[in-house]
Amino acid sequence: MTLEDPTHDTQRLHHPARCRCAAALLAAVAAAAVPVAAPAAAETPSACATRGNWIDVRTGQSLDRGDLFRDLAAEPSVVLLGESHVAADDHRWQLQTLAALHGRGTPVVIGFEAFPRRLQAVLDDWVEDRLTEDAFLKASEWHEVWGYDAALYMPLFEFARLNHIPMVALNVERRLVSRVAEQGWDSIPAAEREGLSDPAPADTVYQRDLARVFLFKKTLSPSADPLSAAARATPEEPSEATLADTLGHPDFQRFIAAQLTWDRAMAEALAGARRRFPDAAVVAILGSGHVEGGHGVPHQLQALGVARVRSFLTAATDTACTVIGTRVADAIFTVPREDTGAPPPDRPRLGILLTGGGDAPRITRVVHDSVAELAGLKAGDEVLRAAGIAVRTPAELIEVVTRQAPGTWLPMSIRRDGEEIGAVAKFPPPPEREPQGR
Repeated sequence: MTLEDPTHDTQRLHHPARCRCAAALLAAVAAAAVPVAAPAAAETPSACATRGNWIDVRTGQSLDRGDLFRDLAAEPSVVLLGESHVAADDHRWQLQTLAALHGRGTPVVIGFEAFPRRLQAVLDDWVEDRLTEDAFLKASEWHEVWGYDAALYMPLFEFARLNHIPMVALNVERRLVSRVAEQGWDSIPAAEREGLSDPAPADTVYQRDLARVFLFKKTLSPSADPLSAAARATPEEPSEATLADTLGHPDFQRFIAAQLTWDRAMAEALAGARRRFPDAAVVAILGSGHVEGGHGVPHQLQALGVARVRSFLTAATDTACTVIGTRVADAIFTVPREDTGAPPPDRPRLGILLTGGGDAPRITRVVHDSVAELAGLKAGDEVLRAAGIAVRTPAELIEVVTRQAPGTWLPMSIRRDGEEIGAVAKFPPPPEREPQGR
């Protein structure tokens, strides 16, 4: 199931060849990268094509991890660990990095994009061991607010609880970002901005990168696209004319404003944590789209006067060498190719965006060519029952869907224009696996 704001991190929708740097969508990068440790002796390209290496993005040379973490521990800084929200190896790498910092005796604070600020007290209760896991996920409104697989994040939360490490909610309410996307930043009254100051403007490179994301996301709902069909035809590498038309489009300008709101919110929360914990490494767990190229959160942190910021990403071994010599991040950590190792679990996905607030979850968008579209579901439909179970919130519908096995059919009752109708979502069978040798 898909649950997201249209302005949110695009890797949830498009994760090409497990390139965590999202090169197909965010191809150009322009922020200055700062070396984090002295690189080792010059190496062949095999360094970036071998898993488990820290690589200086500017030079392609391996970084000695002892030197790297000694440098990070020597002077407290903000450390950005960009992720694909659905990639298990990204979360394992984040945990490994946190453990390495903590193991050096460095005070650590962990900020999470996943939580809006109003839930800070829940994070405090978790760290103080006042909540069970189930109670924590319920109190933090995990399914409604974030919606990604909680099992990917729980090791990070458990690490913080076990070691009594402060957790910080970095985000703002999604409805604020949605309002900015619909109305523009200047149209939001100051009293309704959750205390945010005006974001620093996006530079030309970031605008062009976001234009690619904007055009790609429009392909997921062609009927809602205000641009031409030609623009939708080539979302990943649009022509210069298409980019120029997009950059000046009012819908895109609001899209940029929404992204900047998200970036600014997290930057302000990180800057606040930096002030509250001046001796700590403030580590942010956030989507890589907010990190890449230094345009998002790093740019906003710089505007806020936070000078020492380090940006790290993962990259798969089959694509890592392609980012060497760019300014995508300070360093990358190489992870296995997506098609190696144990296959990820097959999770049922309807392909819809949902909102709550009434007596039933309402569909706000249907992803093109998804299970939901094939079932005849439409934007505006309200889901009353799934598998015969009444559902009143998006979280309840998610729970029913995630229990479905690949290849099964899910009967649903839908309210459309005041009339109740039936629909059947048919989940595809699992892909056939090649037999493993002995």
